[in-house]
Amino acid sequence: MKAEKVMGESSWTLHSDCVSAALTRNGGHVGPVEFELGGRVVAPMHVAPWAGQRTAATLMPILRVLRGDFFCMPFGGNTRAWHGEKHPVHGETANGTWSGERLETLGKWTCLRASMETNTRPARVEKMIALRAGDPAVYSRHVISGARGPMCLGHHAMLNCAKSPIRLSASAFVRGQVFPDAFENPAEGGYSSLKPGGLFKSLAKVPLSTGGYADLSRFPAREGFEDLVMISSDPRSDFAWTAAVFSGEGYLWFTLRDPRVLASTVLWHSNGGRHYAPWNGRHSGVIGIEDVTAYFHCGLADSAGPNPVNKAGIPTSVSLEKAVPVNSIFGVASVPRGFDVVEKVLRVEGGLEFVSPGGKRALVSLDSGFLYGEERP
Repeated sequence: MKAEKVMGESSWTLHSDCVSAALTRNGGHVGPVEFELGGRVVAPMHVAPWAGQRTAATLMPILRVLRGDFFCMPFGGNTRAWHGEKHPVHGETANGTWSGERLETLGKWTCLRASMETNTRPARVEKMIALRAGDPAVYSRHVISGARGPMCLGHHAMLNCAKSPIRLSASAFVRGQVFPDAFENPAEGGYSSLKPGGLFKSLAKVPLSTGGYADLSRFPAREGFEDLVMISSDPRSDFAWTAAVFSGEGYLWFTLRDPRVLASTVLWHSNGGRHYAPWNGRHSGVIGIEDVTAYFHCGLADSAGPNPVNKAGIPTSVSLEKAVPVNSIFGVASVPRGFDVVEKVLRVEGGLEFVSPGGKRALVSLDSGFLYGEERP
């Protein structure tokens, strides 16, 4: 399987009639990603502004590559060791070198397969990035085998909203909280605006550290700040979703997950609040939509041990005693004029239907059964 240089990184590429995507050899980041939508091409996924620059060569792999969506195991900063395991930021899967295995066509599916043998916690991770003809979506599957013990994990998707604001919404959640500690340190050149530990029931009303509330359903907002919150889904839900409507561009971006596997979504609002390298105040208008089973972005030690989230009955780690498949889908759909925000998402024959509060509807061709292994390319 031949690799090529894409925005500074050795990458494998795959294509369908609706999607073109690249997978980096280092870190396994999916990006850039382009979607064909009604005769035009849209590319909402973020790529770091330093991608391909010579100065990026000195950065740790995850920061040098930073783009699109990537799989994290363990998810988070991992500043503390867990039973002697000291993992890098977001784990070896987001930093290490993947082995490309094959690119194949199976009926309507185009599948790129890669694998990694991790060292800090010995395991085999099999990655599949798949496209299905007719679907403006990227399907991903990671299967972890050969390991033992608890693990926090998840996906780290990023959207660039700097030129086109979004309205953000998510399926019903049972718990919403601002990161409990200081997310950024002003002494080091980082600034946050939300109240640490603040609980909320709606993205539209999240407590600010200075009093009052912020509306996290609209972005970009709070220029000059970095903020992080986590929302956790009801595991009884059929599926969980997050959607960002680029109403000025006439389309929406969405991600789908099985809440029994990925219990929560971390939302990282990056709007120029980091003035230290490599961010240097230039990383703005970016939102991370990170589907995880973890305790915020703290890492394995905090996620595997007792914490306020798992004490509330929400899992923050998974057991690796047997092979664990993690399936995820993200994609786009055209929306009619006046469709401003997603209120609900319905599984319909052949795909999904997105519904706005005013009753406007948008359809997308999709195989949502992929989340549960019903479709196995």
